[in-house]
Amino acid sequence: MLPLVELPEIVSHYAPWFEPVFPDEEALIQFQRYLSGLLVSENKTVDGINRLVVYESRHQSSLNRLLTNTPYSESRLDAQRLALLASLPGTRLKPKGVLSVDDTLLSHYGQHFDEIAKLWDPVEKRYVWAHNLVNVHYSDDQTDYPVFYQLWRPADLAQLEQGLQAAGIKLRADKFSLKESAPRKWKQYLTGVWSRHQGQAAVAALYQSKLLLARQMLSRFVSDYPDLKLPVTFDNWYTQPAFCRFLDQTLQLPYVGTLAGDNQVILNRGQERLDSFAARLKQEHRDALTNGHKPLFRKITISYKGARETYYSYCRTLRVHNFGKQRLVINYRQADLSDTPVFYNSNRLYWHATGITRIRRHRWPVEVYHQEGKAEGLDQYQVRDFQAISKHIGLVAVTYSLLRAAPHDQALLPKLQRYLKYDLDGTVPFWRRTAQAQSLWSLAALIAAGLAQDQSLAQILSPLLAAVYS
Repeated sequence: MLPLVELPEIVSHYAPWFEPVFPDEEALIQFQRYLSGLLVSENKTVDGINRLVVYESRHQSSLNRLLTNTPYSESRLDAQRLALLASLPGTRLKPKGVLSVDDTLLSHYGQHFDEIAKLWDPVEKRYVWAHNLVNVHYSDDQTDYPVFYQLWRPADLAQLEQGLQAAGIKLRADKFSLKESAPRKWKQYLTGVWSRHQGQAAVAALYQSKLLLARQMLSRFVSDYPDLKLPVTFDNWYTQPAFCRFLDQTLQLPYVGTLAGDNQVILNRGQERLDSFAARLKQEHRDALTNGHKPLFRKITISYKGARETYYSYCRTLRVHNFGKQRLVINYRQADLSDTPVFYNSNRLYWHATGITRIRRHRWPVEVYHQEGKAEGLDQYQVRDFQAISKHIGLVAVTYSLLRAAPHDQALLPKLQRYLKYDLDGTVPFWRRTAQAQSLWSLAALIAAGLAQDQSLAQILSPLLAAVYS
């Protein structure tokens, strides 16, 4: 663990942006200490951060109060974060940007956290105790960062049962035995009934699903940025008919979803699974090449984050079961179509495969944010109160955004060059290492200054070690 003897330059440079958020100087100091720890420490807990910051020694409780007792507005903190990003040409929202919707599990050992639930982890292939974080993420060729985010709360089954019945919705008598015999199936039944009737205001108010959270955040984006009609992209889980209709008809936004192989395309010959449809097209494509005819899959090239990528694409407007008329894209990466195809759908029936593929490609940065955000401490909280957990996640989002702003900030780069005499690139892990390198430089400078004043190494390091072990 590398002790911090002064604030990282990135934190001190951007701290003035957040002064209006905090009620007093003490809260602002704790905010800066917390960000510094998220940047530099390997242990992102309150205790780990507090032990790291040795330029002033304080009890851990003072840092913990930032999450539990400091009455700052999370929404105002987020507004200042977005205002900072909007102030730099490289990170402001752009007309060719893309919004992606996704969620991630914040797993923990044990269940003693507010609103934690046993959720299926598709990576681990098992149920884990976790919170679920829903994100609306922005991406363009220069940058990406979270715009809005919210923690999902599991359904209160007793409240859901009573609320559905109060709304006049009958529950099947044969399902009530599941409460004791199969609680998970009972939960699935109740949430399924809720889903079918969520069009009623009284029912919708009983529970906020991940899809409903995504709707609310995208509605807020449209309200906050009425002049930006950015396309929205998402994976197969979010590609549900009602969600797509909401984007198309209510928000009037373009979207690019992700269909599964078992989705049905409606043809003149009847319905056919997409995986079967793609296999038939592939054979017809190969036959066409053999006979010197026009191929069904066309080679396309897109630009993504400054690089060129090649795909072999089929694009046509067709009807998809439950979705209506859609622009369908089937993509392969290999010229011989030997890899597994992917299926994209869009409500923009005049778009070409190139544009649809480019937009869908910008879904990947939200996955990277979930990975990098966890490196910044997204899931490393030990606080148990739900609001404190939400504040921690907001502070991680600020930290990530500062790392995104840094490579585009011409006022900050010369300050960092004073310490680090090499080229600075733009990746988030690099900028985290830059903050760590600057902290090492500051520690070395402190030791050098002490030695120049004829202090022994023990005299110089003793107060630092005392702070670490206090």
